[in-house]
Amino acid sequence: MSTVFNNPELKLAFDFAEYTGQNIFLTGKAGTGKTTFLHNFKNKTSKRMIVVAPTGVAAINAGGVTIHSFFQMPFGPFLPQDALILPFQNSNYISRINVKKMNRTKIKIIKSLDLLVIDEVSMVRADLLDGIDEVLRRFKNRYLPFGGVQLLMIGDLQQLPPIVPKDEWALLKDYYQTLFFFGSRALQHTSYVSIELKHIFRQNDSKFINLLNNVRQNRLDDKTLNELNRKYIPNFTVEENDAYITLTTHNKNARVINDAKLKKLDSMEYCFSAEVKDEFPRHAYPTDEKLVLKVDAQVMFVKNDISEEKLYFNGKIGKIVKITDDYVSVKCPDDNKTISVDIAEWKNIKYTINNETNAIEESVTGTFKQYPLKLAWAITIHKSQGLTFDKAIIDANAAFAHGQVYVALSRCRSFDGLILSSLITKNCIKVDPDVLQFTSKIEENPPGDNHFNHSNFDFQFALLRELFDFTPMQRMIISGLKIINENKGSIPSYIAEAFVPLNDSLKKEIVDIANKFDNQLKRLPPEQKNIEENSALQERIKKGCAYFIEKIESLILNSLNKLTLEIDNKAIKKSLNHVISELKKEIDAKLICLRTCSNGFTIKRYMDIRAKSVIEASQRKKEKKNEKTDLRIAPDNIKNPEIYSKLKAWREKKAKEEEVPLYMVLPNKTMIEIASLIPKSKRILKTIKGIGKKKLQLYGDDILSCLSGST
Repeated sequence: MSTVFNNPELKLAFDFAEYTGQNIFLTGKAGTGKTTFLHNFKNKTSKRMIVVAPTGVAAINAGGVTIHSFFQMPFGPFLPQDALILPFQNSNYISRINVKKMNRTKIKIIKSLDLLVIDEVSMVRADLLDGIDEVLRRFKNRYLPFGGVQLLMIGDLQQLPPIVPKDEWALLKDYYQTLFFFGSRALQHTSYVSIELKHIFRQNDSKFINLLNNVRQNRLDDKTLNELNRKYIPNFTVEENDAYITLTTHNKNARVINDAKLKKLDSMEYCFSAEVKDEFPRHAYPTDEKLVLKVDAQVMFVKNDISEEKLYFNGKIGKIVKITDDYVSVKCPDDNKTISVDIAEWKNIKYTINNETNAIEESVTGTFKQYPLKLAWAITIHKSQGLTFDKAIIDANAAFAHGQVYVALSRCRSFDGLILSSLITKNCIKVDPDVLQFTSKIEENPPGDNHFNHSNFDFQFALLRELFDFTPMQRMIISGLKIINENKGSIPSYIAEAFVPLNDSLKKEIVDIANKFDNQLKRLPPEQKNIEENSALQERIKKGCAYFIEKIESLILNSLNKLTLEIDNKAIKKSLNHVISELKKEIDAKLICLRTCSNGFTIKRYMDIRAKSVIEASQRKKEKKNEKTDLRIAPDNIKNPEIYSKLKAWREKKAKEEEVPLYMVLPNKTMIEIASLIPKSKRILKTIKGIGKKKLQLYGDDILSCLSGST
């Protein structure tokens, strides 16, 4: 671990990801350790994070899940919110309409998420990133890009690009300049640092590294081309013990080579069937489900050896020397002994919430067991991404995508191990001009320690300001008032009378006071901006927490707990109930955070409790929903609640007898007014709104009977 983070760029990347809220694009040439960094970061971070990737294989390799499966997004283009939807367009093009309903566990994960890692981001389209933004906003914070979740995007834009069919580009081109991830409209509304890893672990030949850089940046002069094409050897014959692998552009080319080579071998054929359990998607299989092998077959390991011996790694080439129905051994060049290969297991995971600790955990949903081998006389350039070979034959003449030739060449550990089966021309090198422009900006503006220090202070203060941010409560109360004002005819006046003071109290006693504190924070000099070490500020935070806890409980929560919604219109009642329910959840979560920080504010403590408070508040809401309540209890705001309860019980009985809705017997507002006035005669009763001639005739005696004995 320590050796990895001793590299200055890797350490800076870790510090930005762990100690700031800054979005990060972590890039670097092939072999600079991006994948290793991710695995180490997962083990070391204290943040609540998940890892997603654009493909099944990339997700399995990164120890995460696919973007589409976690965010439950359909395949196809994702149109921006402001896109013009034409009636003749196929509904598959308007992805947001087809987004499946999120289950509760995923919603809890999103609501409590600190960091989203997107691996192989070079293959993620801009519209897909905007789709992620929409889902995160929907369930976390609609007012911030990506819902306020920090992004760590890992990948190399000079490698494999996103797939953009022509018909989809025709639909999206009016909204995006480019469909590389940096074209995302949401991403353009955020600031992010780009950190380039420069130390190459894969190659140590400086001449070869410079040559690769020229290919990468489309600087192919005649000298570079001539140097490359020195490695062109037509009809190259591989010696028996030379473990060369051919990298080709298309699946069918690789399959033809492997099938032909296997068929030439005279040895007995063995077929090993994978053991697939539960959910493991076919497109994520790391090797063949039916693995056909022979003695002398050239194979490649497709997994790292997890044993202490570390006998093989993903991409290591060897030859099968012995094989039986239940045994395979492989000899690799330069190894003194053969490797007895055991069946390996790959896990397909999903993310869950631990019910006891509320931690985000990985849960295995399915497994794939098979020998970690595949035939390896040839593989596609696409599938070689992330691998390293000592010897490779490259057929890149049919390169059709940005970055393909660079990926193929950079798989090789050294220039000596490289053979070209076709000449490389300038036409083979496809480099997107948008990518070149973007990467040149990265090289011009690398972040340093000063940038990190500012970002670290900004992160601390953003969290502290968030602790004392009560505007979400204010927005919810305003939403409730809007529903009340738009439906005055259906909502009893006592509800409005309860809601208006809530808004006034929240503004004067809580929001305005918090804003004054926020303005004071902004004026703090730089030397006082380390919150955890600022004792004077810590005392103010403790006092602030105590003040706001008391005000929220006495002015807001107590009033809400006394409020009962007596509304006949089910749709209006449901809307207002939802607002109040969300408001109570927000209050519960905020009180948990304030109580924790009343003993002192630290970044880790606040982030931990912030995440858990969201989950606990949701859980309490669920428990309260399951509790049975006595529907006959009248709200405290109604005068003469005993009379109101009598009228309500009579109305329920009458509605049941007549098989009609409650409001058709007597509207709720009318019942409240009757309970308030207690009319003694039909003459007075008929003056109340909602009591016409027919209702007076049908129910007048019953109503007066409910009122008898009242004063």
